[in-house]
Amino acid sequence: MKETLQEIKGYVSELKIPGINQGLKQKIEEAYRQDQSYEDFLLDIFSEAYDMRKENGRKNRIKNARFPYKKHMDELRVEYLPEDGRQKIKELKTLNFIEEGRNIILAGNPGTGKTHISIGLGIEACNKGYKVYFSTVASLINELKETRSEKKLYTLEKKFEKYDLIIADELGYISFDKE
Repeated sequence: MKETLQEIKGYVSELKIPGINQGLKQKIEEAYRQDQSYEDFLLDIFSEAYDMRKENGRKNRIKNARFPYKKHMDELRVEYLPEDGRQKIKELKTLNFIEEGRNIILAGNPGTGKTHISIGLGIEACNKGYKVYFSTVASLINELKETRSEKKLYTLEKKFEKYDLIIADELGYISFDKE
């Protein structure tokens, strides 16, 4: 059984299916003890690997979005939002604006929850399978200037095409020069 187990692990590794190799020997032994059918055994290990892949994808989307910190929509104190913001928050939580290709602008005084809402919506989008990019406007402008000087503007454009949602934070905190 040991040689067969090593051979199975080799195939699983080559096929790049994470989650199956972890505890495979114990899973096989448990299946024998329970007199589990081959179909049920395969269903169990593949569903576990599928769940792990989905969870890893979700974590990677959140990590790759480059949020400065994590804020969730359920932590938002809606009662502190301005009246018009409270009315629109339900609609924003649906994330329909992403599918519809609409832009959302969160405007208001400092400390009114704009960044919290944008990060919270971004994390929700990541959890639902969307690719998200978070940046401050100052960082975006610096990146734009650098790519322009290196004549790589096309590459920067292509980078942004792969995202479903781009969050540009702190627009009001920067002054724009002519360039």
